[in-house]
Amino acid sequence: MPTVSELLAANLHDVFGNRDPESRRAAIEASFAADVVFTDPEETVEGWDALEAKAAGLLDGAPADFVFADDGLAYVSADTGVQAWTFGPSGAPVARGVDIITVRDGRITELLTLLHG
Repeated sequence: MPTVSELLAANLHDVFGNRDPESRRAAIEASFAADVVFTDPEETVEGWDALEAKAAGLLDGAPADFVFADDGLAYVSADTGVQAWTFGPSGAPVARGVDIITVRDGRITELLTLLHG
């Protein structure tokens, strides 16, 4: 069963940082509960398909040199994790935020994204 730290990394790099649709979908199904709830400043969506659409929408609309990167230490407990991140060209991010995950039975059940104001 993956740790909270491993799930934070999978969320950022294997899902939201992954431009390959097939491996991104496999990472979603391996790391998230089927009924995952994802909330960002735009909306709240539920399920693998909706999460996939959010990740694809972010990446498909961004230049090819935009990447997600860790922005400091991750913080974890038995069922919660927090990871700050950046998005943009390497070394010159255009967005910053924090992902907060809730984990149950080795899968992310809730993902909350907060953006830097």
